Amino acid sequence: MTSSLNARKSGDWTTVREATFDFFRSVGVDTFFGNPGSTELAMLDRWPEDIRYVLGLHEASVVGMADGYARATGKAAFVNVHSAAGLGHALGNVYTAYRNRAPMVIIAGQQSRELLPNQSFLGASNAADFPKPYVKYSIEPARAEDVPAAIAHAYRIAMQRPYGPTFVSVPADDWNVRCKPLVPRQISSKTAPDPRMISDAATTISSAKSIAFVVGAEVDEEGAGDALVRLVERLQAPVYAAPFAARVTFPEHHDLFAGFLPAAPAKVSSTLTKYDLVIAVGAPVFTYHVPGPSDLLDSDTTIIHLTTDPDAASSAPLGTSIVGSLAFGLPMLADLVDVRPARSEPFARPKPVVPDRGTHISPDYFLHRLGREMTDDTVLFEETPSVRPALQDHVRIANWNRFFTMASGGLGYGLPGAVGFGLAQPDQKVICLIGDGSFMYSPQALWTAVQHDQDLAVIILNNGGYGAMRSFSKVLQVRDVPGIELRGLDFVELARGMGCPADRVTSSDELDARFASFMAQSGPRLLEVVIDPEIQILY
Repeated sequence: MTSSLNARKSGDWTTVREATFDFFRSVGVDTFFGNPGSTELAMLDRWPEDIRYVLGLHEASVVGMADGYARATGKAAFVNVHSAAGLGHALGNVYTAYRNRAPMVIIAGQQSRELLPNQSFLGASNAADFPKPYVKYSIEPARAEDVPAAIAHAYRIAMQRPYGPTFVSVPADDWNVRCKPLVPRQISSKTAPDPRMISDAATTISSAKSIAFVVGAEVDEEGAGDALVRLVERLQAPVYAAPFAARVTFPEHHDLFAGFLPAAPAKVSSTLTKYDLVIAVGAPVFTYHVPGPSDLLDSDTTIIHLTTDPDAASSAPLGTSIVGSLAFGLPMLADLVDVRPARSEPFARPKPVVPDRGTHISPDYFLHRLGREMTDDTVLFEETPSVRPALQDHVRIANWNRFFTMASGGLGYGLPGAVGFGLAQPDQKVICLIGDGSFMYSPQALWTAVQHDQDLAVIILNNGGYGAMRSFSKVLQVRDVPGIELRGLDFVELARGMGCPADRVTSSDELDARFASFMAQSGPRLLEVVIDPEIQILY
């Protein structure tokens, strides 16, 4: 910030590159993710020592790492990808970042301006349209002089609720053009909900006979967990995790945590219609993955919806939606509602049954072992959709900011997300639990973890195929589907080829003999767990 202020006061001019790096420093950027190409070389020239450049070996990996970093810090991450095809490689994880509401600014190279009219090599026609609609803001500035302001604009929009990615395309010859420095400024990122609507909601809540909460990822995103717990305890109401919540929704050992809602309309309605009031907090109303009838629309159940996301509020098919910061709205509501007496019987789920220990490793038995070895302060990144119901049963997350998965349903986020989180919190023990199919979408991120000597335990559940597809085939009653089985992959050798120590267990005896030691180690490491290809029913 100092150099920008001095240049502005003295009237000096600077370059686009220096003005941009001064902006980075003014907002506290000390880490930059990238996979460089020729159109970015002018930006990378004489890279400053005070900003760490984290190299990823694929654009999807660097966007995933930036996503994990942003979710760990609560601040927008900066990431650089190559022009045209490089951005194309990244788009799957750009979509995931959008659904994760992960703030980031993606800066892509572009061919030199004088070459753009002639279908230049590496040039992207209408580059700003390329990542739409899954970025909140997208621009290729009309003039080189406008690049620093465009990047600052992108940062501020990324940091407005709901958070999300933004995009700036910068032609290669813009970085050394002379320009005026930016004026440092601040902008608020939270908005208060309508106090009249909060008051009306409190009146409705206080008169309700039976209440349930459905809670999504926004609570953890905003750091509003303690405020939610206070409200829930005042009302003595059960809490259900919203379908496909991508973060912790509520402490899972709490007496009022009632479990996870499936992403199926019939099952959601059968759970919720027994209450006369449902308070949905920080989640859409509701996220589904399979079609089906829902009795909620025709029931007498009232829904009050608190969210930071205007789109989620607008798309809700029923209920009263109140848009605004949960960090403001939840304490306001807790102060206004009537306190209810403590329940004689808690809603807490029963403890998981210890699964049978067979010769081969069943998913339930492995997840039981994982739940025993994990501590309450361990961070878990998960990308094993085929065993998620069993995971939720055996691995219970006690603290906020300790569980992450992808909100998009797209594979390839889990490993780079875990790497990015570890780069933001290097003293934090991180586990990446990932399927064999999922691992192959962004395996390159493991190399970055090795280069930074992260305390990252990667556990691959190898069931020899796409387990979620097996499950859906059973649910949808389809047979002989091609492309589901995976054979001939050696994950131990893949990991060792990137410099990561690796091991494999194929039986319950091997798991019991080596798993505790694996978990107790530090540094990057990988364990392939060969499990029975049991078909888990997801919904």
